[in-house]
Amino acid sequence: MLDFLTLDAKGVAAAIVVGVLILALGQGMGPYFLGVILLFLVLSGLVTWVGRHRKMAIGVYQKYRSWRNVVANGAMPVLIAGFYYLNSGAGIVPANFIVISYVASVAAITADKFSSELGVLAGRPMMLLTMKMVRRGTSGAVTAAGVGAGLLGSLIIGSTLLSVIGTLGGLNYGILLVVVIVSGLAGNITDTVFGYFEEMGIGNKFTSNFACSFIGWLISMPLLLIL
Repeated sequence: MLDFLTLDAKGVAAAIVVGVLILALGQGMGPYFLGVILLFLVLSGLVTWVGRHRKMAIGVYQKYRSWRNVVANGAMPVLIAGFYYLNSGAGIVPANFIVISYVASVAAITADKFSSELGVLAGRPMMLLTMKMVRRGTSGAVTAAGVGAGLLGSLIIGSTLLSVIGTLGGLNYGILLVVVIVSGLAGNITDTVFGYFEEMGIGNKFTSNFACSFIGWLISMPLLLIL
């Protein structure tokens, strides 16, 4: 049996809470919001499973994640869904902008997961801020394979917009896909930069994951205005 379910018992409980909140706060878009975060969860499990024996050999395999991982990755999607709920009455921001920014935030954590889990399998890791070669699994390091994997993760999440494009006010799908991919990569880079400071004892993977999802959301908003 493929052991790609990567949450422990408390992680599963936390994921249920996050899912219920997203579904409720997202109102009419709730099922879509929930579907996107569930897709991230499934993809996360799959890329964790890929190459697991090699990851074990180099000491970077982590089969189970805790509730802290769920909160770190799910906090921003919940907050964005909450903003969608509050904005539904006030109408301060176009609703479709919030929907796209939600997808961008999830694309960022997906890009990070793909980069970290698949990038470690190939290429020579280099610390992004110092350009020095480091050992595999070092936080803050990148590989060419990891960058490519991050692009793929963003693309997969961004492609879900096609299923709701009719509700987004006639916006161009190609442009929206670019916004999501760029935002996802920006979040991924942010996580890598934060990873450098993790190695110095400042912050941890949970703060890095939250920063990743936050930047994915933040970058998407001005991009939508520009494009």
